[in-house]
Amino acid sequence: MLYGRDTELGTIERLLADARDGRSGVLVVRGEPGIGKTALLEHVLAGTDMRTIRGTGVEYEAELPYAGLSLLLRPALGHLDRLPDPQRQALAAAFGLAAGGRSEPMFVGLAVLSLLSEYAGDGPLLCVVDDAQWLDRASRDALVFAARRLYAEGIALIFAAREDRHAFPVQGLPELSLAALRPEHASALLDEHARDMSATTRYRVLVESRGNPLALIELPVSLAGERSGDTLRPGALPLTSRLQLAFHGQITRLHERTGMLLLLAASDDSGELGILLRAGAGFGAGPADLAAAEEASLIVVEDDRLRFRHPLIRAAVQQGAPIDRRLAAHRALADAFDAPDHADRRAWHLAAAATGVDEPAATALESTGERARERSGHLAAALAYEKAARLSEDVGARTRRLVLAAEAASEAGELDRARTFAERAQSTAIDDAIRARLLHVRALSDFWQGGFVNAHELLLRGAALTATGRPERAARMLLQSMHTAWYLGETELDSTMRELAALDLPPTASVTPVVEFMIAAFPPKPDSAHPGTAHPGTENPDAEHPGTESPDSEHAPNEHPAYEHPAAERPNLGDLIRVAPRTGNEEQRDLLLACGVGLALGQDADAHHIASLFARDSRLHGGIGRLPTILFFVAEAEIFESRHTDALATASEGLRIAQDSGQQQWISQFESVLAYLAGIAGDEEAAHRHADAALAGGVGSAMPAGAPWSAWALGLLDLGLGRPESALNRLERLAREPLRHHISATRSIPDLVEAAVRFGAPERAREPLARFEQWAERAEQRWADALVLRCHALLANDDAAEELWLAALARHESERRPLERARTGLLYGEWLRRLRRKTDARDRLRTALEEFDRLDARSWADRARTELGAIGGSATPQGPQPAGVLALLTPQELQITRLAAQGLSNRDIAAQLFLSPRTVGHHLYKAYPKLGIVSRTELTAIPELAALTG
Repeated sequence: MLYGRDTELGTIERLLADARDGRSGVLVVRGEPGIGKTALLEHVLAGTDMRTIRGTGVEYEAELPYAGLSLLLRPALGHLDRLPDPQRQALAAAFGLAAGGRSEPMFVGLAVLSLLSEYAGDGPLLCVVDDAQWLDRASRDALVFAARRLYAEGIALIFAAREDRHAFPVQGLPELSLAALRPEHASALLDEHARDMSATTRYRVLVESRGNPLALIELPVSLAGERSGDTLRPGALPLTSRLQLAFHGQITRLHERTGMLLLLAASDDSGELGILLRAGAGFGAGPADLAAAEEASLIVVEDDRLRFRHPLIRAAVQQGAPIDRRLAAHRALADAFDAPDHADRRAWHLAAAATGVDEPAATALESTGERARERSGHLAAALAYEKAARLSEDVGARTRRLVLAAEAASEAGELDRARTFAERAQSTAIDDAIRARLLHVRALSDFWQGGFVNAHELLLRGAALTATGRPERAARMLLQSMHTAWYLGETELDSTMRELAALDLPPTASVTPVVEFMIAAFPPKPDSAHPGTAHPGTENPDAEHPGTESPDSEHAPNEHPAYEHPAAERPNLGDLIRVAPRTGNEEQRDLLLACGVGLALGQDADAHHIASLFARDSRLHGGIGRLPTILFFVAEAEIFESRHTDALATASEGLRIAQDSGQQQWISQFESVLAYLAGIAGDEEAAHRHADAALAGGVGSAMPAGAPWSAWALGLLDLGLGRPESALNRLERLAREPLRHHISATRSIPDLVEAAVRFGAPERAREPLARFEQWAERAEQRWADALVLRCHALLANDDAAEELWLAALARHESERRPLERARTGLLYGEWLRRLRRKTDARDRLRTALEEFDRLDARSWADRARTELGAIGGSATPQGPQPAGVLALLTPQELQITRLAAQGLSNRDIAAQLFLSPRTVGHHLYKAYPKLGIVSRTELTAIPELAALTG
């Protein structure tokens, strides 16, 4: 009987009802130990007719990647062959079922989503994970990623976890907190389990239990076993400790052999009965000795696996055992785990049994760390390496293992832990390459925690240490330091470029073409402008370690400096891509950086093409973590090309992935891009909502990554709504340090010029325009020339203006950047109206209005419509007439229909967009009526989709 949980059961029943109707959902049940989370889940499982799958996290000293996920999904592995090959390979490799390349937990999470969808079949599926706070990190990340992607698979996923949100962080997922039982329910539960109590004892139990169901059941047993002098004052111990004492009392009354088997079970998380009995044989214990523990309801044995009825029982067993018995238990378990596929468990038990330095155990743990890292279990690797370092006698081996631990912790996002490991290693590191790697770890920790100044300094010092002996490594550290320079200003960027230019790189090095491209893109100023800024490498440096994911090279803001060096040779992004290798992770990161720099140079078409290729590759091979970076480049290029519908779809997907993977920097960036798109549409509420979200994403004292784009978005919104003073004030902030070198600042200058002229302060536009003109001269793009001419036309007197307007319109290309072409036409039409050339003005304004309506640029359309009304010209009906039927689709529906029009199956689309096939089918079903069709075969007949897919 379950008492006092009708409200909670109602919430869960609604979740299950949705699953039966094909709508997936997730719920996190939280509460203190003993509050009834497991009992609630057991009650739900016992009463449902749905197919179920369940797993449990287990508190364990070791961190074994994907151990919890493997146990959860064991019943579903028969469906593994139905997954797309990359997902099947990733999941098999994660579980050690096959050799394979490293797959990030997010891609494993996608495979989990697909596998659960396949296992659910046509019916609903209930998936339950108890004690989720003890899942290994890789399992947790994969499951949470899958949970965030649930939609139309008919899956109900329930996690149960303790209140500590740091132990199981799932921000944004629905939660249900279990409170203490009400007095009447507590009394009913107590009566069910201990009816024959004196009134005094009953009152004491009710008071001490404080409505905790486990306490109501266990405290009567404990009190019955107390001698009169053993009683504790109520409240003398926390309830959890009181319960552990109650369980310990039951355990001490068992036979010694039974207690040893319980200690063996408590010392390992596998629960494999055969292993426990093999280890127990050395102590004379056998299967019969488990009977007493089962009768006391301390353990449950099912399917050759043993589990404790409650985690507090495990804790009571461990804490009540003397140290010599705990060490003996670990030694026995190490001997029992003698099969090759149990090498990691054996290594951890050897380490737990060690009482001092132990090189065999350290060597075994280092191998465990390597295996964990190969499976992207970075936290598991870090813990194994660090424990191996503690067991190492040789100073060099200890230092090397600590370096590996620091790097793995950095890859896991455990920044404080990574910094601590690096600082421990620095005192014994004597090799420059090792010291550089440690500096790199510290720099990444500072970067991600907003310490850009210190991160920049550490990267430069690390590069200085390796500049002579390992210039390629130094080059990559300097490339990464360009990102910290973006945040700091033009001086820091120029200093970095001079350090990069001073390297003596081999012509055949894979990084050399990228370095040459960067130097040509941002040629350093003469040394006289910046006196020596060499950074001595006298302290712990840290260069990049091969295979290390580099958040600041992949996840740095795509806000690139717009240096004005018109005399310098203009580098070509397309040429770089043709000559630079892109086979390894480092080479791909280098080229991804160059792709963003291509946007800084105005090479939007090349940047979009290359970023799209990177996106396709990441979708095919599981590079989910890198996709936000790539998709941001794609979205920027689409915005610059006035492809706003595409940009909305791209930015929306990028935001979802960034949120699902916890990449706060890119959440800020994509929110700012969505603010810009809302600003173009004149949607003031949405623009401010997205901008507020972007500006909430700062770390420490650091500027939020989306601040520059947000400033542009709100400035453009104000300009479109006829508030030039507010627009000018916002855009002028972009035109000053430390923001003026950002690409969004450069691209916003034409808007600043218009705002200044409309406000009546043209003098405030002249200096920014001079910089933009220099930039455009070097960009060598017709559209940039058109914008320069438009700005000069705004500032010119009437005698000179018309020639400039016409020249600007001639530079605009008829099929590209329609928004800018229409804005130039609008401004020219307004100028013509002021000169009372009504017929000429009417033609220009109508053309601009049609384009604004097609682009759903509502505030600009309203402005054109107002101008037409002022000269008595007829206008199109009030309201937007956006770009065809595609504007009726949601961003995700647009992506899915676009791929379906290319002939991709639902499975293929799901694999590309990191969804389940059922979710793809659901979105297509919703899209067809909007498009006026009934099947996917008709998609190719829609002209807008055909243009997109062609």
